[in-house]
Amino acid sequence: MRVIVHGGAGGAPDEPEPRQAVLDEAAARGADAATPLDAVEAAVGVLESDRRFNAGVGGAVQSDGVVRTDAGVMTSDRAVGAACSMPGVEHAASVARVVCEETPHVFVSGDHAVDLAAEFGVETGVDLLTDETRERYDAEDPPRGGPREHLDWLASRFGSGDDQAGGGSKDKAPDHDTVGAVATDGESFAAVTSTGGRSFALAGRVGDVPQVGSGFFCTEAGGASATGAGEDIARVTLSRRAVDFLDDGLDAQAAADRAIAEFEAVTGSGAGVIVLGDETAGSAFNTEGMQTSVAQE
Repeated sequence: MRVIVHGGAGGAPDEPEPRQAVLDEAAARGADAATPLDAVEAAVGVLESDRRFNAGVGGAVQSDGVVRTDAGVMTSDRAVGAACSMPGVEHAASVARVVCEETPHVFVSGDHAVDLAAEFGVETGVDLLTDETRERYDAEDPPRGGPREHLDWLASRFGSGDDQAGGGSKDKAPDHDTVGAVATDGESFAAVTSTGGRSFALAGRVGDVPQVGSGFFCTEAGGASATGAGEDIARVTLSRRAVDFLDDGLDAQAAADRAIAEFEAVTGSGAGVIVLGDETAGSAFNTEGMQTSVAQE
């Protein structure tokens, strides 16, 4: 099994070495798995449980003070599953896999996705807030009224300055520390992306991560997982574009480079992408940093 993982594209992390060690562990866990789908779920599961990343525990807090998780998974035979807006679900990637394998649907959301998770043995009711994320939210004089008040409140917080920085420092929201993985056994591929979203977004906001072709994509040519400014990633379907370049005959690194160059030219925003092809792995980003790890059985 060959696996590449990422820990999000954003600002330079405060603790790069410990984060890299966790990414290396995640990649190694995936490389030991039996199938590509097992591999990406296992790898991302490690990252969803580590508060250094914006997925699962330590995920971004929305305008009502709740962490809601999203994830999507796809295999090279075009099987897809996605789940979003799940309070209390640490392992969103596992729920996406349940949607893929146990339902006739592509996407399940909200409380119904949480109920589905519980029915199939994925733990729910987990406290995803950390001391740091709770303190950061409380310090922002959070809104108490309806959606209009929330929108007024987030106008100066969402998509500006520190909330794009990433990296997990106590005074910055770790919004672009979304996690993802792509794996292959030499015959088939799987890709997954998982996130806690973006800090101070409107309650119920869903970004690019669980959207097919935006946060993740996979074909017989390979797979990709994206991270960064979610609304803009969705506008250009970044992961789909990266895999398109694989289909055009580029190797994984060239496909990643081309996809990010195109993304920046169209949006002017920051993002990163990992790509895995038949023989090569690649990653590219236009932010301050993006940590990745590659492992092979």
